[in-house]
Amino acid sequence: MMRFPSNLIRRAGSTLAVALLFHSVASAAVFKSKPCEVPGLREAVLQHVNEVRARGYRCGAQAFAPARAVSWNPQLQAAAAGHSQDMAEHNYFEHRNLRGEQPAQRVDAAGYRWRSVAENIAAGDNSVPDVMKSWLASASHCVNIMDPVHQEMAVTCMARPGTAYGTYWTMVLARR
Repeated sequence: MMRFPSNLIRRAGSTLAVALLFHSVASAAVFKSKPCEVPGLREAVLQHVNEVRARGYRCGAQAFAPARAVSWNPQLQAAAAGHSQDMAEHNYFEHRNLRGEQPAQRVDAAGYRWRSVAENIAAGDNSVPDVMKSWLASASHCVNIMDPVHQEMAVTCMARPGTAYGTYWTMVLARR
C-alpha cells in the first residue's frame, strides 16, 4: 500500500476543489439562460391579448368576432417557462422539444387538465409589442390568440446571449 504525506493530500484536494468550483461557475455562466428583461411582461401581454380579443381580429383569411378576455394561469406559465428555457439552453426553435414532447405533453406535466391547448413560440423579439406583432402577423399564431375556446394563458421569455436568436418566447393558451 502506498502512503502519501497528509499535507500533499490536503494541497491536492484544495487544488481539485478550486478547479471544480471554477468549472462549475464557468459552466453556469456559459450554459444558463435567464428571464428576459421585460418589465411587467405578464400584465403587458395580458393587456395586448385581451385588447385584440375584445375588438375582434382578422387572422389571415379568417375573421374573428370579439372574444372574452383570457386570464393568467400559473400552471400554463410553468409549461411555457420550461419550454422557453429549454429552447434557450439548447439553442433550438421548435414546438417539439429535444425529448420529443409536444405542447400538450408539457401542459400535462405542469398539472393542467385541459380540454383545449395551443402554443405560440417566437424568437429574437425584444419586447411585448414586437412579439405580439409577430404572432398577430402569422395566421396560425393569431388564430391561437383569437380562438374563443381559450380561457387562460401564460407567456414566458428566456434570454441567452450567443444563441441563434438570443430570446425565446412561449405562449400557452388553454381551456379546462
